[in-house]
Amino acid sequence: MWRARRAAVACEVCQSLVKHSSGIQRNFPLQKLHLVSRSIYRSHHPALKLQRPQLRTSFQQFSSLTNLSLHKLKLSPIKYGYQPHRNFWPARLAARLLKLRYIILGSAVGGGYTAKKTFDEWKDMIPDLSDYKWIVPDFIWEIDEYIDLEKIRKALPSSEDLAKLAPDLDKLAESFSLLKDFFTTGHKLVSEVIEASGPLLLLGPPGETAFRATDHGSESDKHYRKVSDKEKIDQLQEELLHTQLKYQRILERLEKENKELRKLVLQKDDKGIHHRKLKKSLIDMYSEVLDVLSDYDASYNTQDHLPRVVVVGDQSAGKTSVLEMIAQARIFPRGSGEMMTRSPVKVTLSEGPHHVALFKDSSREFDLTKEEDLAALRHEIELRMRKNVKEGCTVSPETISLNVKGPGLQRMVLVDLPGVINTVTAGMAPDTKETIFSISKAYMQNPNAIILCIQDGSVDAERSIVTDLVSQMDPHGRRTIFVLTKVDLAEKNVASPSRIQQIIEGKLFPMKALGYFAVVTGKGNSSESIEAIREYEEEFFQNSKLLKTSMLKAHQVTTRNLSLAVSDCFWKMVRESVEQQADSFKATRFNLETEWKNNYPRLRELDRNELFEKAKNEILDEVISLSQVTPKHWEEILQQTLWERVSTHVIENIYLPAAQTMNSGTFNTTVDIKLKQWTDKQLPNKAVEVAWETLQEEFSRFMTEPKGKEHDDIFDKLKEAVKEESIKRHKWNDFAEDSLRVIQHNALEDRSISDKQQWDAAIYFMEEALQARLKDTENAIENMIGPDWKKRWLYWKNRTQEQGVHNETKNELEKMLKCNEEHPAYLASDEITTVRKNLESRGVEVDPSLIKDTWHQVYRRHFLKTALNHCNLCRRGFYYYQRHFIDSELECNDVVLFWRIQRMLAITANTLRQQLTNTEVRRLEKNVKEVLEDFAEDSEKKIKLLTGKRVQLAEDLKKVREIQEKLDAFIEALHQEK
Repeated sequence: MWRARRAAVACEVCQSLVKHSSGIQRNFPLQKLHLVSRSIYRSHHPALKLQRPQLRTSFQQFSSLTNLSLHKLKLSPIKYGYQPHRNFWPARLAARLLKLRYIILGSAVGGGYTAKKTFDEWKDMIPDLSDYKWIVPDFIWEIDEYIDLEKIRKALPSSEDLAKLAPDLDKLAESFSLLKDFFTTGHKLVSEVIEASGPLLLLGPPGETAFRATDHGSESDKHYRKVSDKEKIDQLQEELLHTQLKYQRILERLEKENKELRKLVLQKDDKGIHHRKLKKSLIDMYSEVLDVLSDYDASYNTQDHLPRVVVVGDQSAGKTSVLEMIAQARIFPRGSGEMMTRSPVKVTLSEGPHHVALFKDSSREFDLTKEEDLAALRHEIELRMRKNVKEGCTVSPETISLNVKGPGLQRMVLVDLPGVINTVTAGMAPDTKETIFSISKAYMQNPNAIILCIQDGSVDAERSIVTDLVSQMDPHGRRTIFVLTKVDLAEKNVASPSRIQQIIEGKLFPMKALGYFAVVTGKGNSSESIEAIREYEEEFFQNSKLLKTSMLKAHQVTTRNLSLAVSDCFWKMVRESVEQQADSFKATRFNLETEWKNNYPRLRELDRNELFEKAKNEILDEVISLSQVTPKHWEEILQQTLWERVSTHVIENIYLPAAQTMNSGTFNTTVDIKLKQWTDKQLPNKAVEVAWETLQEEFSRFMTEPKGKEHDDIFDKLKEAVKEESIKRHKWNDFAEDSLRVIQHNALEDRSISDKQQWDAAIYFMEEALQARLKDTENAIENMIGPDWKKRWLYWKNRTQEQGVHNETKNELEKMLKCNEEHPAYLASDEITTVRKNLESRGVEVDPSLIKDTWHQVYRRHFLKTALNHCNLCRRGFYYYQRHFIDSELECNDVVLFWRIQRMLAITANTLRQQLTNTEVRRLEKNVKEVLEDFAEDSEKKIKLLTGKRVQLAEDLKKVREIQEKLDAFIEALHQEK
């Protein structure tokens, strides 16, 4: 099987690297080893020989408490010179050389045996998958068709390269030949043997040499040997670092090949090669739970304590750069010294076949391998931040949710918060500093949140603000990870390197942390790629004195180690807390369901969206009912409303001036002129206004009238808002006035009454209009003169002084009208003087303007009463009308005028009704649908218009159920992964 073949190849490479060191025991950090390599290391390590490699489920191995530093080798001093006494030194020397031979041969044989045994153990540990082929997709067994394993095998070190790592037997033979001549040549040859095979003789444990000379030598030789030993120690330590880096490159190459293989597998899943349905990834399920929780109103004492990685730091400390290195893409807006992160950004990292990013509320995918997509993503994030920030503010607590997928990404959820500031600068809101602190505290006070504290290493530690904030929220450091950024600048600028070591070890700050890390986030160029930054980071730490002098440990550097550590800590915290959170939501759900049953036992649990859909259907049904109104009802309403609007103008401006003329010819001419002017300027516009208002009134009546038992008052606000917005958007067709003007003009020019029925209808219409005006006039006179004697006696009311003056003036004017019933509409100047003098003779002082106002009402009442009497006379005047009033003293031109007005009203109402039913009702219905669609997308509108305890309770109940279901599904998937 291909997995077994890959394991065997990896084992062969890792064994060669473990045995490559010449006489040195190395302590490789287990975090840096490949999974297969760790097993080999444990099989040779005496304390770990029988232990199985553990999965990284804890953060302990990345803690600074784990001592994985490179130990320096201690070499025992070698003594030179001859012994002063005979002690059979040739025999002892031969015995030691024989012992050396056995050690070399035994190591070679034992190493081969151990390698074979380790390979056999791994082979036995690999389960037989023949019975489980149905679990693995078919194309996995044919993976060699897609990947050239032979090419990979050729890329690995050959047997000749591995042979170079084994001891050189030819050199050993030469050494033995030199030792053979030693018995005759003496001490000089012994020294040559030591120099020729020095590295091979140091096979013992540190601090003990495999060969000791018997001569003490001179003092100068001792000094020379000490210097040589120190150089060898430095040389061997440097060789060890180079070997580690070489081993690391091989591991990275293998991981890259593994990443390509996983990418290929995921791509096959996307293309649907096998038909099994892909399950949602674990981290995506967890992210959905967090998204639902972020919208949940915790009004039932149920708080969100699920873990997140909260990234906090001072402004421009490098938070964004660290996140981009973890996400392996430059996805955030950048600015030199300017605040760019204005609202929290939740980034969900998960594994996928392609390196893409997408927002929670959008289906667009941004390809992170293309620079134009990266620029578009940064621009979109910046726009969303600006949208979240309200007017007058600088930052916002609203969260932007972003998913980033890609091969090899560590699965976790990070929240990037706005940078902590010390001073509010120009252009910021005065409360910006306090708002940032409150947002940061809200996220960090979660007892299961992992705090990723970012500190700029290039500035003075005393200027840091965030460390005090973090120490307040997590005083014991049980969930804090400290990251020192810009270490390259720190090493260059800081005079004392030990100060950096104090920062990393947590001795300089009052805060405590689980682990301390040092990273490099590039050279400060915003156009640098992630790959270039990673190469620069590795190159820096390879040459850094901080690592060479053991101030920093190998597992504390690079963002790669940081991301592994954070991911392990995150998942450990998730496993420890998720079930407890699920239990709390179960209790909350039970309480909410009990409350609903007690308060609303006969109602379904409809949330806002469901209630909105129900209200939407009712509103659309009512709009459809509007089209079912009968034509007769439309015309009656339109005709009545239009006459109410134009009656004052018809009587005051057309009828009364024309009726006061001396003969019928002048009356008709005046009427025709005034009707034409009215039609050209005011009448069509007034008719359209009446039609539009009538449509609004009918629409409102259908929307607001109770529907009996089915009426739900919870929809009243929504219906009112929909009605107002729909009416605001609706505009009457502009072409209606032009066509209506022609129709009205033609109707008013017609004077031919065809039958007696129309004549009687015109008289009835005239009587109603005049009686309504007479009633209004009498009310006006009553208000002017005050209560009459009957009301004064029965209701104990009195007239005011002004009302008394009006009453005396009215009586005087009525006397004048009785003397001349044919009096014209206006008083002459001498008549006004006469009335004033008559009143003054009775002790009543009046003003001429008061006389004119009183006369207007008195004459109006007299004229309307006369017109009503004339109307009664015209009831039998249809015969004279047909003869054009020839040989008759009766003239009923006013009846003809009111017939023309009545006919115009009927034709206008009919025209408007047709336009309403054929066009405007449908347009209004379309506007209502658009308004409802807009309201459906506006969550704030729905919250404002659909309110009440019942709605909030149903909303909370639905959210709690959704959260619990997602939590249960996540916990089940979490157990399956275990």
